[in-house]
Amino acid sequence: MYNYIKSIVPIVESKYDSFTNVEKNIADFFLSNQREMDFSAQNVAKEIFVSEASLSRFAKKCGFHGYREFIYQYEKTFTQKSEVVANSTRMVLNTYQELLSRTYSLVDETQIARVVKYLFETERVVACGKGSSGLAASEMESRFMRIGVDIDSLQDTDRMRMQSVFLNKRSLVCGLTLSGETREVLYLLKEAHKKGAKTVIITANDKNMYADFCSEVVLVASLNHLNHGNVISPQFPLLVMLDIIYNYYVSHEKYGKAELYDDTLRALESGNSRIPNYLQAD
Repeated sequence: MYNYIKSIVPIVESKYDSFTNVEKNIADFFLSNQREMDFSAQNVAKEIFVSEASLSRFAKKCGFHGYREFIYQYEKTFTQKSEVVANSTRMVLNTYQELLSRTYSLVDETQIARVVKYLFETERVVACGKGSSGLAASEMESRFMRIGVDIDSLQDTDRMRMQSVFLNKRSLVCGLTLSGETREVLYLLKEAHKKGAKTVIITANDKNMYADFCSEVVLVASLNHLNHGNVISPQFPLLVMLDIIYNYYVSHEKYGKAELYDDTLRALESGNSRIPNYLQAD
């Protein structure tokens, strides 16, 4: 069984856009470093030409009390990377494993419980995204629809704008965007917030502006700074988080949801129709 350890790397990545230029310089060092060294504040400050005070401010912005706590966590999870390239299969699997470890470091179970509460309390759910994030939104629709959630997924810009008209305080909008900058998704979240709907953004980038119109900011692992991150399907970090949310949701009403799922399959079979791919358990 794989032993997951909380890593600071995904935390640094998610905060990156909010850093000052000096803080980005510090972040770049820790994200790209591949060697063991003296990580004391004095030595690192000299290594990257910043002040020790800057290191302290950087650590606090990442959510730690100070640099000492930050570096303790960093050293706990740091492993010097080998230059030897593994065979293709192992390379892909190792990259996925690293992404899963980063996801574990970001998951806030208390937050997931709040999102699940929104799903139970809302009358209608809208999941939206563009490109690969749109594919993840479509997957969210197919997963939750078959257990009785009234949910639609939107990938088309015009449909997002039109659907914003029909939202109200009994709606929940889930915006999926790895970059955190997809204009159409942010528009729908903002409009939903104005109308009193619950809003959840699932993203790899934590931006201060989300506090103005998002009920929850659910962070997923970034593909940046991963060894061979370019071999990973872009929607994978989003799908992993959706699986976690789905599992929490089903666990809260295990037998009722399982029965609903079975009923949808029986209804299709009774009509002698072929079961659609999205309802099949692969």
